[in-house]
Amino acid sequence: MSAIPGAIDPEQSPPLTIPLRHFLVGLVFLLLGAGLGALQSLDGGLLPGDGHLAYVHLLLAGWICVTIMGAMTQFVPVWSGVVLHSRRLATAQLWMVSVGLIALVVALLVGAYGWLPLGGLVLLAGFWLFVYNLGRTLLVARPWDITERHFTLALGFFLLLTTLGAALAAGFTRPIFRELPVTQGSVRMAHATLALYGTVLMTIFGALYQLGTMFTQSSLHGIDHWIRRFEATGFPVGVLALAGGRLFELEALAQVGAMLVVLTVLAFSLLLARRLYEAQVPWTPMLSRYVVLTVAMATWALWSLPTWIHRPLAPDTLFGPPGAFSLFVLGIVGFVVLGTLYHIIPFIIWVHRYSDRLGLEDVPMIDDLYDERIAVADLVCFTAGLAFLVGADGFAVPGPVSVLGSVLVTAGVVLFGTNMLLVIRRHSPHSLPGIVSERFRTTERVSGDSGSTRS
Repeated sequence: MSAIPGAIDPEQSPPLTIPLRHFLVGLVFLLLGAGLGALQSLDGGLLPGDGHLAYVHLLLAGWICVTIMGAMTQFVPVWSGVVLHSRRLATAQLWMVSVGLIALVVALLVGAYGWLPLGGLVLLAGFWLFVYNLGRTLLVARPWDITERHFTLALGFFLLLTTLGAALAAGFTRPIFRELPVTQGSVRMAHATLALYGTVLMTIFGALYQLGTMFTQSSLHGIDHWIRRFEATGFPVGVLALAGGRLFELEALAQVGAMLVVLTVLAFSLLLARRLYEAQVPWTPMLSRYVVLTVAMATWALWSLPTWIHRPLAPDTLFGPPGAFSLFVLGIVGFVVLGTLYHIIPFIIWVHRYSDRLGLEDVPMIDDLYDERIAVADLVCFTAGLAFLVGADGFAVPGPVSVLGSVLVTAGVVLFGTNMLLVIRRHSPHSLPGIVSERFRTTERVSGDSGSTRS
């Protein structure tokens, strides 16, 4: 069972519907991406456009980035003890990103590349609204701790990657790179590098510094402090060097960046493994997924190092070695997102539904809100599916193995979504339609008026 950690202030959280709406929309994009991935496994030629690129954007921009937006919108005010700058912007950002991404994906699937710039522009505007809103919120939370510094850097990488993404969308129909010292291929590599490592992994590291200690009830000590100092400097420098080397096709710069990224990821996996080994709490679905995450992170780093040293600029090394796409996206990012949501969604519902009843009547604990049997089933399906996909991608095993892996991952996603929807249906003070469609009529409070509550 879990309780509310004493180091955070749940009273600063935004309305329940804001993060839940992000998580529900992210889940829809995950299901769409998983379905499209299974379709591509059967026959990559079923769609006239670029199905793989659409699949990648559904997973990364749709599921992962939308989930990150919801989690940061919830986590920053609660952890930092400040009021979210604007609730209306938090709602607007989600719908702008969703509309822009749908337009982008449809254009890619049907081959209507002339619509890509419009979808890309709307998508960029939604992400920039998010960066502005969270940036204004974080400005009040000074001095920044290790998590807030990571989140601030992640917001900066959001700006860079979306700018390059908008340029790429325009480049499908106009030769905008003809007179520039870059090519469309090098811009695509830099854009994806900033997205995968600068935004996604930077956010994950920042969150895990708190969640890894908070939910294992352990603390950093000994070598952990050295790892934190090394990662806090080496990782963002490595991402910038790797992205810059890929953008301007400077192999030496990319090699330096690649080594820093790989070594800091490997070091962080050791830090997380130590937190899990020293856990002082009963095991939960969140911690089980963090175990898989730790193994996947170390495996990816060791597998990627020789490839990135020799060929850091090659297009097929974007996710590490050829065949590492599933390991990185599903094994690292997927498990940390799913594992964290197993606590965040029940947590924010518990705070809004049961926290004021604590001590007055019997109330369920946070981990009592979801069905443990479904949690075990989705873990088994997702882990087995990941193993089949990694084997199919990395070792060129027969096609049916990839199909089976995609089916199992999709089944795991459906089970996870079912579990979370049951939590919302049974315990949330809002219905599912209410979460999606509620309009906020409360008066806006900006961070400049609220101040910080941290000591």
